[in-house]
Amino acid sequence: MHILITGSSGQIGTNLALRLLDAGHRVFGVDKRLNSWTDRVVTMLQDLAAPYRDFAGGIGGVPYPQPDLVVHLAANAKVHELVQFPHRAMENIALTFNVLEYCRHNDLPLIFSSSREVYGDIHRYITEEQHADFSFTESPYSASKVAGEALVYSYARCYGLRYLVFRFSNVYGRYDNDIERMERVIPLFIQRMRQGLPVTVYGHEKTLDFTYIDDCVGGIVAGIERLLSGQVRNQTINLAYGQGNTLVRMAELIAEALDVPGQITVEPSKRVGEVTRYIADISRAAELLDYQPQVPLDEGIRRAVAWSSAWEARKEFDARGD
Repeated sequence: MHILITGSSGQIGTNLALRLLDAGHRVFGVDKRLNSWTDRVVTMLQDLAAPYRDFAGGIGGVPYPQPDLVVHLAANAKVHELVQFPHRAMENIALTFNVLEYCRHNDLPLIFSSSREVYGDIHRYITEEQHADFSFTESPYSASKVAGEALVYSYARCYGLRYLVFRFSNVYGRYDNDIERMERVIPLFIQRMRQGLPVTVYGHEKTLDFTYIDDCVGGIVAGIERLLSGQVRNQTINLAYGQGNTLVRMAELIAEALDVPGQITVEPSKRVGEVTRYIADISRAAELLDYQPQVPLDEGIRRAVAWSSAWEARKEFDARGD
């Protein structure tokens, strides 16, 4: 099969593309930046948030190789940055519209990457997919994902779009350590603790559902296969591990994996728009995709630390020119 991935230079896009290539499939990526981790993914540089009108064979008159399915991962994804710069949320909506128009004009099925953020800050502890209450939207980022989902559902009703919507939750692992571009908590804590620096956790009881990248990609691949075969279509599915861990526990696990004394400070949560509790109901993923995540947080952190250490060692080796 031939898969088009938007946001192919990001963490999930890179891992998904490599998984598909290793399985013998073809991949075409579209992103506004080059992939900093691998040169194996054929990537067209294009800002999908720009206004376009021509979608026959590509977006904005730019021809794409004809794919069998589109996986739409491209987004401005940092919650607090979209609180500071809400126009980036509007960019998310614009690029989703453009991708949907491309799928409509070329009769292509779509996998849309949504987020646990659509549930809002859960105090009712309801995460079953049909019970998301969008009046609990916490931030411009979550609003952009709500809008993206709404557009997907409208295109299914009006134009017969075949789709799956995946709501991801705190995906971590390989190819997520470009913190100069986008600060993510696990690679940031790994970097700081490796350097002997303290870390600060905002919210002693803040509990999230961390998903190791291999489990996430495995779920996406299962979705691709079932959507293309017609076994599953037009479903919204939580894709996570299904277990909550506090950020304090996550930081402790990083210190253990690095074998360093963790200098962990806990302060009250202070960032506007952030979710403080989320544990996914993954029963629908299990039912529709035979999804059974395999990597709990302690093992995932060990793998993430090992990969990060190997990556940093390789960069130092290349910098020395040895």
